[in-house]
Amino acid sequence: MPARTGQQYINGLREQEREVWLGGERVRDVTTHKGLSGGVRAVAGLYDMQHDSELREVMTYTSPSSGEPVGRSFDTPTTREALETRSKMMLNWARSTCGMMGRSPDFMNVTFAAWGAAADYFGEKRPEFADNMRRYVEYIRENDIVLTHALINLQRSRNASGMFNLKEGTALEVVRETDAGIVVRGARILATLGPLADEIAIYSPRLARHSEDHSTFAVNFAIPCAAKGLKFLCRDSFDLGRSHFDHPLGSRFEEMDCVVFFDDVLVPWERVFLLYDVNRLNTTPHVTHSTAHSAHQGAAKNLAKCEFVLGVALLMTQTLGNAHLPHTEAYIGELMLTTELIRACMRAAEADAAIDQWGVMCPALLPVECTRNLFMTAYPRMIEILQLLGSSSFLLTPSEADFQGPMAPTIEQYLERSSDPRPRDGGDLPQGRDDGTGAGVFGQKRRAVIECGNPVPVGWVEQSETHHVRPRCAL
Repeated sequence: MPARTGQQYINGLREQEREVWLGGERVRDVTTHKGLSGGVRAVAGLYDMQHDSELREVMTYTSPSSGEPVGRSFDTPTTREALETRSKMMLNWARSTCGMMGRSPDFMNVTFAAWGAAADYFGEKRPEFADNMRRYVEYIRENDIVLTHALINLQRSRNASGMFNLKEGTALEVVRETDAGIVVRGARILATLGPLADEIAIYSPRLARHSEDHSTFAVNFAIPCAAKGLKFLCRDSFDLGRSHFDHPLGSRFEEMDCVVFFDDVLVPWERVFLLYDVNRLNTTPHVTHSTAHSAHQGAAKNLAKCEFVLGVALLMTQTLGNAHLPHTEAYIGELMLTTELIRACMRAAEADAAIDQWGVMCPALLPVECTRNLFMTAYPRMIEILQLLGSSSFLLTPSEADFQGPMAPTIEQYLERSSDPRPRDGGDLPQGRDDGTGAGVFGQKRRAVIECGNPVPVGWVEQSETHHVRPRCAL
């Protein structure tokens, strides 16, 4: 199958009877569930872009095995030009979601593409694992598979004994081997895109049990999301069932995060890529350079998000009529600085890219990782700037129903936007800035807890629905 369309992606989800739980109920069809369907449509839109006549050349390339057009993010570039083309493809996807879908399918695609090129690394001790990796990368490329991933064991303690969360009965581990494959049991987080994916990949950025060479917790594999014994437990959805007007981001880009439970799940031998080898698991991201490629995808997402926040800020100041004020200019300048720093690091990573030992043009690691680390502190500040620019305006945003009800003339009279002549539509500015800055629930919890990389206690985040994180000055 060549590059899929959005409808083919949706059909594929409907064909899998997966076990997904949300709000205490089992979700029978993720494509129609009110808390998930917006995200499904967003991912489907990404796949439709592969068939846009104006974008097709960038979004796809010719498969090395079938000769069919396949998704560009599966490519293993061998020249800087090819790397830059893949970068354009990733930016197209990221910009279409305003950078709000951090785990769009290209994240896992570039990771597995790097692993496929470095398949011999996985087979140094067990040659069959190299063959497994090559066949699997070809499979996901030729079938345009959407992958989710779960890297981390459930966190029960932050003390020294529990910091790696390798507790028998809780952490995911291999419990036995059979002729058909390995049987795994335990739980993992944070499976972003889990209910919306075709398959799930399990690996770890590191196991960190340096005193052991062999561990039942060290494993790398991939299986269908419909595998028997596999369960996805979703957090509360940020898609509250409101219109695009009221929640332009939350209603569109809910990619969902899950706890994944493995209840004696059978992983066929052909889907196992690494087993028991602690050192190999720990060094996989750096030896295969998958971390550089995933950071490159993250840089594209972060750049798109910076551009979006900057654009919102510019429209806000135009609408509010305060663009000429010195402090407003300073805030806008700070947003521009962050945006251009991300862009410059991304370009430097591509300009300084070099062929690695696996024959792949690899982005320069230092500048591309700078984008990831810079964003952890820069993004909360960007949201704070939006809050400072908008101030109490965030609390005074009439809903779509208000504009369509008896109060509409009064609202138009007193909240007229004389400096913003644009027609009011489903992406109206007040709701857009509210949803993205944290006054809206979509911007609030997920951005603060996950993307900023800081372990904020959940109770703290839940204290207020009107602040992204506790700002430096009161609004």
